[in-house]
Amino acid sequence: MNRKELIEALAEKTGSTKADADRNIAALIEIVTGTLKKGDNVALVGFGTFEVRKRAARTGRNPATGAELKIKASKVPAFKAGANLKAAVNGVKK
Repeated sequence: MNRKELIEALAEKTGSTKADADRNIAALIEIVTGTLKKGDNVALVGFGTFEVRKRAARTGRNPATGAELKIKASKVPAFKAGANLKAAVNGVKK
């Protein structure tokens, strides 16, 4: 499902317009992004948690030349699925 399909599904599910659904999705993305940028988590009980994980510096290889290169440490966004979401995906009733 892409963004357009998500907007259409949200509009249909809530009985709102596509424009309203688009604004709601944009607002949600903005809120989650801003919260993660501050280093905080966004926990949606039963659905999952958006969080920031630290990735350590490491040595990599250039696939074309085989030369070693240093990859800097970084922070990456991550999503950890909640129990209800895992159960739904696996077809288990909870």
